[in-house]
Amino acid sequence: MRSIRAAAVGAVTLSLALAATACGGGSSTGGGSGDSPKTLTYWASNQGASIAVDKKVLAPELAKFQKQTGIKVRLEVVPWSDLLNRILTATTSGQGPDVLNIGNTWSASLQATGGLLPWSDAQFAKIGGKDRFVDSALGSTGVTGKDPAAVPLYSMAYALYYNKQIFADAGISKPPATWDELVADGKKIKAKGKQVLGAEGSNLSENIHHVFVFAKQHGADFFTADGKANFTSDGAVAAIKQYVDLMAKDKAIPTGNAEYAQNQSVSDFAKGKTAMLLWQSASANLTSQGMSDDAYGIAPVPVRSGTPGTGTQINSMVAGINLAIFKDTHNADGATKFVKFMTSDAEQKILNTAYSSIPPVKAAQEDTAFNTPANAVLKNTLATSAAALPQVADESQFETAVGTAVKELFADAAAGRTITTAAVKAKLEKAQQQMPAK
Repeated sequence: MRSIRAAAVGAVTLSLALAATACGGGSSTGGGSGDSPKTLTYWASNQGASIAVDKKVLAPELAKFQKQTGIKVRLEVVPWSDLLNRILTATTSGQGPDVLNIGNTWSASLQATGGLLPWSDAQFAKIGGKDRFVDSALGSTGVTGKDPAAVPLYSMAYALYYNKQIFADAGISKPPATWDELVADGKKIKAKGKQVLGAEGSNLSENIHHVFVFAKQHGADFFTADGKANFTSDGAVAAIKQYVDLMAKDKAIPTGNAEYAQNQSVSDFAKGKTAMLLWQSASANLTSQGMSDDAYGIAPVPVRSGTPGTGTQINSMVAGINLAIFKDTHNADGATKFVKFMTSDAEQKILNTAYSSIPPVKAAQEDTAFNTPANAVLKNTLATSAAALPQVADESQFETAVGTAVKELFADAAAGRTITTAAVKAKLEKAQQQMPAK
């Protein structure tokens, strides 16, 4: 979703230890290798239902950029399971791409490595100025008070997607607004022989996104105000237990989902196997898998009680993708032109339409194409009930450590083990011990 400095050592060591299959930083294709001023290498994150879908979306736009500027873009779409490790390895070797996508939650961690070009006001001026972007998107581009490490490209929010026919067959007239309502609806759905809620238990990023929201709903944060890890508070433990209990106790998440990786839960929902899905800006993904727009509804993610809002009623992270320039690029001018092109009003409309995301560029977001009922839910969530993940240097290590803890808890639940408060706390204590010492 993403020349090594001392602050990056912990991130690199942890990520490579836990994902030894990372294949390196593009030593034969990276901008640090000395590409021609007429060539750029771009690592794009996997946004569509498959890498092939992303190539189909991006290829005509990159051809358009080449026609306008004479600069050819060599595209590699990198799966989320590999992206962070690829980026960290690239910052170590100095052999990275010229331009890359990063998950916006990684902005502060990758900023701390020194491997990305800072976006000063003067740099922003080259792409039309910082004030072109909405504030919520800029809030996930790096540590407050420092020049951003990246520029917003796609904005997203989580929503509850529900199968209208499965709901009707189960006698359910409206989507659940609270978790208790979701569990109760799940019993009716299971009685009709359908699975209730899709999840991806082995997808570390998805695990983190969901437990972050559950923690907010329990009044907890995973970091203290001064940036120290605080994984074992009562609220954090209760939040993770509640999420895993959707499989372990409530039987809403199928046990097989403990092993699911990226997009598998979306595929199940598109095929009518599950009644509900918690996902960020999923419409284009569902369409590409053959599900018609009128087959499903979109509602806010449930909260513990009441309706979504601020404070403990947060129901989404501020999701999104940022665009960064690798600091060791030999083509900074061409890379900046590419960022300007990708964040232009016209391209923002094209790309965010293709991915059913929300443009972080104000002028593009105001276009009528983004005033659909689905986008209304997402835009309202971003405006009123979403929170940014902690913009701290250790955020990527947090995603790996706590995401893995949740993965292991799902595996325990799938194996029929009781998920106790003590078991959750023990996993979180282990995760906190893996964090860099302060």
